Amino acid sequence: MQSENYIIERIEQLCEKKHISRYRLAKKSGISQSSISTLLNRKSYPTIQTLEKLCNGFDITLAQFFAKDEILDLTEDQKKLLEYWDAMDNHSHKLVFAYMQGIIEK
Repeated sequence: MQSENYIIERIEQLCEKKHISRYRLAKKSGISQSSISTLLNRKSYPTIQTLEKLCNGFDITLAQFFAKDEILDLTEDQKKLLEYWDAMDNHSHKLVFAYMQGIIEK
């Protein structure tokens, strides 16, 4: 996990998992599209500040960025729900919360 390739591979994995294009990641993170392309083409490596901006673009924390994907002690249904959650943006999170609150208060 210490290799620079891990960081680039993780960024690519998150883009795919969250269905975020390089253009959209640039807009959400405040990093230029050319800088992201340079990074993903392995011509440079991100600083911690750049990683924080990228994490903001993915709506995750640095800890989540470096966390292993496997979550222990969850049922298969719970894991699937978390996969769906990770693929959603903040607006969708709010809608899900509202929906769930409506179900519980019923």
